[in-house]
Formats: sequence, structure tokens, C-alpha cells
Amino acid sequence: MELQIEDSVLVKNYINGEEKALEILINRHNQRISSFIYSKVLDRDITEDIFQDTFIKVIKTLRKGSYSEEGKFLPWVMRIAHNLVIDHFRKNKRMPMFEGNDDFNIFSVIGDDQLNIEKQLIKDQIDNDLNLLIEELPEDQKEVLMMRIYKDMSFKEISENTGVSINTALGRMRYALINLRKVIDKNNIVLTN
Repeated sequence: MELQIEDSVLVKNYINGEEKALEILINRHNQRISSFIYSKVLDRDITEDIFQDTFIKVIKTLRKGSYSEEGKFLPWVMRIAHNLVIDHFRKNKRMPMFEGNDDFNIFSVIGDDQLNIEKQLIKDQIDNDLNLLIEELPEDQKEVLMMRIYKDMSFKEISENTGVSINTALGRMRYALINLRKVIDKNNIVLTN
């Protein structure tokens, strides 16, 4: 069985001149990042371009010594990819041309669905960031949080499903939320749109 080197160790190794470390990181997270990008742009070529641009930014940041996301390599790279996807949509919006007219109203041209693409991207990124944060929680806290928030179960149902008292389930939920807040505050993560 091959031991998997932590992302943070690979990042340090790359910063210290070991090119192979970056290759390992790219291969490790390639599928997840590519899938995320593709789910937004729905085009293989654009996905590949944005993926490459993402890692160009990663390399530049690492080489400048500006990287400080200790142990949070994947969420950091996903944020970069997300921002590049938004840039892609901004850059490629083709605005229709109009004859000069004082009655012009931009909202008659841009449909609501176009205005909401960015909001949807932001919401998707928040959901993604939140899922990555939840994955960091201890297993018992994560279990209660998932049952409560995503499965909309009552604390009585959670208690029955997990075999613990209602008070224990409540306590685990409380600690899960406290731990999430700590991680969010520590890393200055913004989870609002």
C-alpha cells in the first residue's frame, strides 16, 4: 500500500524546487477540478483552457511565495477555478448593438436567466466550499449535521438513527456549527452572495 503524501507537504516540496510534487498534486485533483469546471461551462475545450489557467495561477502564486492556505490546497484551487469560470462568462458575454435611442433600457435586452448565471455560480461555489468544510468535521458531528441540514431530520429521528440521546445529537450539532464557524473565521471564508 502506497502512503499518500499530504497536499501541504507536496506544496512545500514544490516551493522548495521539487517539480514532481506539483505533478502529483495536479494528477490527484485533476478529475475533481475538471468536473467542477465542466459542470459550469459544459464545453471540453473551455474546461481544458480554464483548468490550465487555474494551474498557471497556482504556479505563479506558489513561486511568488504568496500561498498561505495551510492544508487547504484543494478549496483554494477550486476558488481559483471558480473565479476563472466567472471571468470566462464575463469576457464572453456578447452585448447586442442598438441604434441610438433615448428609451434604451438594458433590462429589456438581458433576460433574468443571464443575470442569474453569476448568482448560480456563486451559490454553487458556496455549496462546494461548505461541503469541503463539512468534510473536515469529526465523523459524529458531520453525521448529525448532514442528517439535520440535508435530510431535514428531527433531532428525535437523528437520535433514533444514530443510537444516541437527543441531548447528545443536539450537542454534536452545536459543536459542528462551532467548528465550522472557527474554520470559516480562521480562513476568512465568505459564504454569502
